[in-house]
Amino acid sequence: MKFDSQLTRGTLVKRYKRFLADVELETGEIITAHCANSGSMRGCAEPGWTVWLSPNTNPKAKLDWRWEMVDCGTSLIGINTSRPNHIVEAAILDGTITELSDYETLKREQKYGKASRIDILLSDSEKGLCYVEVKSVTLKVGDQAQFPDAVTIRGTKHLRELMDMVAQGHRAAMVYLVQRSDCSSFAPAADIDPVYRETLIKAANSGVEILCYQCDLSEDGIEVNGTLPISNLAD
Repeated sequence: MKFDSQLTRGTLVKRYKRFLADVELETGEIITAHCANSGSMRGCAEPGWTVWLSPNTNPKAKLDWRWEMVDCGTSLIGINTSRPNHIVEAAILDGTITELSDYETLKREQKYGKASRIDILLSDSEKGLCYVEVKSVTLKVGDQAQFPDAVTIRGTKHLRELMDMVAQGHRAAMVYLVQRSDCSSFAPAADIDPVYRETLIKAANSGVEILCYQCDLSEDGIEVNGTLPISNLAD
């Protein structure tokens, strides 16, 4: 995924009210940017860190800037949670995510389950349907990427709905997209949300495929570069 326009560098002043961030631009001007991330952003929002912004071209938007990435010192981190579905879609279509390649059609945001929308629905006349849920991963503990960074009732609901799809005879996959390049493995964050981890184990045991891919990030864009091993999925 390539950014639509050149990014602007700045320094994070503070993130607040979940969706707002004050950033000092290199000109010295302090602006307020939209933060498209509802998580805790633990380890991703330290004042003084370098950040990158994109211009908000939506004429209906209240803010002129969107926060895209932050430099934590060991890696750039993609914090814009509106990006991962696009990134995973591109990686499926170009064959990078090999487990989900070679389907005839790909659709986004299709209704399913209990008043939900699946991130990506793959379909094929021979393979049938494959329901793909995507989660953005930014938390790092030690050398390990972890999800979630806060209790997620909604995320647990998504896992249960994927299990329902498997029970109905369809294929289902949970894709964790690690939007940083400095991790060596992935695991559910059991200390943050033990219910989510327990549900993920049940999902894996019921036939939901658990995939984890890591990204390379630059000021030009974010690209999927390969898999990470997954641990801590045993009772």
